[in-house]
Amino acid sequence: MNNRSIHSLIPLKTILWLLLVMALSIQVVLISYNHFTGFFTINTVTEFFSRFIWGTFLSYIASLFLAYPNLLLIQFYNDRFPWSASGGRRIITQVLFTVLIGLLIGFLLTTASHLIKPYVEDLIRVYVFNMIVVAACNIVLMTIFEAWIFFYQQSEAEKRNNELVRELSEIRFEVLKNQMNPHFMFNSLNVLSSLIEEDVEKSQRFIEEFSNIYRYVLETIEKHVVTLERELEFAHSYMYLQQIRHGDELTWSVEIPSDLLRRYLPPLSLQLVLENAIKHNKIEKGIPFNIMLSVESERLIIMNPLRPKISFNKSTGVGQTNLKKRYAMISKIEPEFKLEKDHFVVSLPLINEEHV
Repeated sequence: MNNRSIHSLIPLKTILWLLLVMALSIQVVLISYNHFTGFFTINTVTEFFSRFIWGTFLSYIASLFLAYPNLLLIQFYNDRFPWSASGGRRIITQVLFTVLIGLLIGFLLTTASHLIKPYVEDLIRVYVFNMIVVAACNIVLMTIFEAWIFFYQQSEAEKRNNELVRELSEIRFEVLKNQMNPHFMFNSLNVLSSLIEEDVEKSQRFIEEFSNIYRYVLETIEKHVVTLERELEFAHSYMYLQQIRHGDELTWSVEIPSDLLRRYLPPLSLQLVLENAIKHNKIEKGIPFNIMLSVESERLIIMNPLRPKISFNKSTGVGQTNLKKRYAMISKIEPEFKLEKDHFVVSLPLINEEHV
């Protein structure tokens, strides 16, 4: 069993209110039953309130004693025998333990009550009656707890799902906005304008690769993951445009085993890393700027020289944050961003097909 608080199942305030309502209800039923069956008749209003207040107090104490082991039992079963995997086995054993807890608490509380204020009725009969009542009440209490936890968890899961949908929509919007960046389009069109005058054949390929970029964006923006193979094809189109713009100084190399090309990652994640490498570093004439792609321990490694531009607009890290959020929706493994000597290294987890 893990060591999280049992109040993570039901808040303490909710538990106390549930137990109070239950204690009051039990006393109304018990006093009415005892009176009309002749087990214990009540002749005056004072006697009724005395019995009601004392009984409610005892019932509340009993409920408190029952609540804690019940919640521990639920926590144990949730960890070891969840409903989805062991429903039938859980019902049988949980009911059995619930009855045993009720009988034990009923015995202890009856003994304590008798020591404080001795019963005038037949003691064995009182023990049997109280133990059965407490056991029955414990089954009701356990049912209430399980029902409350079920509906609460369903509500929280739905709320979390809605939050994830909203976050995903925001992330997709940011990704799409980034791809439709007017600076990128303006620079690309400027390059194209120059190419048309200088090299018609190269300008035609530029147009093809430019259209491939936006076709890929529209095809994958609604997807959670794409294959590494498709992402690399897109990266080739993107890097072609950047190499035309920056010249021979910008190069990139890819050393990835073919058997890993069917692994998955969020769409446009590789392009985001490549874009940041180019945008935040100086690419100077005569000084090669090589971006290296490789794989280590089932992670895509993107490494680039660290030559930061002098800029008054400090990077906000929004791209990295969005990338982490996108990975969080499909995997428990996070991307990593770190400095290694004079290089910046990004490590993107490659997801197996069975985890998609």
